[in-house]
Amino acid sequence: MKPLDTILFDLDGTLLAMSQETFTGVYFALLSKRVASMGHDPDSFIKALWKGTMAMIKNDGKMTNRDRFWEVFAGLVDANTPELEKNLEDFYATDFNLVKSALGERPSIRPLLSGLRAKGYGVTLATNPVFPYVAAVSRLGWIGLETADFDYITTYENSSYCKPGLDYYRDILTRLGKEPSQCLMIGNNPDDDMSPSEMGMSVFLLTDYLENSRDLPYDAYPQGGFKEMAEMLEGLPPVRIS
Repeated sequence: MKPLDTILFDLDGTLLAMSQETFTGVYFALLSKRVASMGHDPDSFIKALWKGTMAMIKNDGKMTNRDRFWEVFAGLVDANTPELEKNLEDFYATDFNLVKSALGERPSIRPLLSGLRAKGYGVTLATNPVFPYVAAVSRLGWIGLETADFDYITTYENSSYCKPGLDYYRDILTRLGKEPSQCLMIGNNPDDDMSPSEMGMSVFLLTDYLENSRDLPYDAYPQGGFKEMAEMLEGLPPVRIS
């Protein structure tokens, strides 16, 4: 069994100090305004978006999440698909950034990431891949980070599974060339983010913005707020180079 050398971070509610409910509310309000200006009925558009998202959550690996989303979504929205995809990507690069105003106060995560790097740890952004890459760029920018701060980022373009499925985590391990024992997953959802413990991965449940819609028990997981998470990461020993 190889020792820990890689940290996986969730994004929404973990690196981003914001509840899923707040995020979704602000996001959909902004998106509704944009799609209305494009001539779409916002309610119908959002319903189609949800159905496309659920198709990604249930994806079986036969196609990317991006292809699965558009297979479902395009059949429900009367629009030119390439043009609509271009307009949505523009939204995620521009209007979407107004969601930043709903973030809570929290110390910068950058010193923690720098400290992990200095000790030899790899860092992956393991956010549920239901958004395009451009949305990840924007969301990281809200907290002063860049995609270059991570070795790998899961997006709907490069992923064919979603959380909480173990295939999502197996795919990350394959791409990183890691074993479960080498990784620590940090997230705020007992279902989505703690599931890899079933395959031998270490986990830490961040409780500041806990999301637990299924009311799952979580006492057994190592857990705490941002302060406890920071102390845990700062206390990790340097990676030993074999």
